Amino acid sequence: MPAIYPSTALKNQQREIKSKADNEIVHITENGWGKYVFMSEEVFQHAVDQAVQDAIYEQRMTDALRESRHDFYEGLYYSSREDLLAAVAKKREAINA
Repeated sequence: MPAIYPSTALKNQQREIKSKADNEIVHITENGWGKYVFMSEEVFQHAVDQAVQDAIYEQRMTDALRESRHDFYEGLYYSSREDLLAAVAKKREAINA
């Protein structure tokens, strides 16, 4: 569960909030609504790195799906499991030769 504190806690619970922010993103509310986030630089860097990795993964998946659709429309697919396994075996033989 995310750490959520009212803005008044910044004055009264500073040590607790800083301690939480060392390990996770802390959400600060005003009048019951999300307003700010507070975190250590390490947590921030981890969040940025994770967002970059997620974006790279999503782009790779999008590219793979686009290529798969293109191959399908071009007739580059296998009609049976046996055809697929034969093609894989042939490709492996070519690589190992």
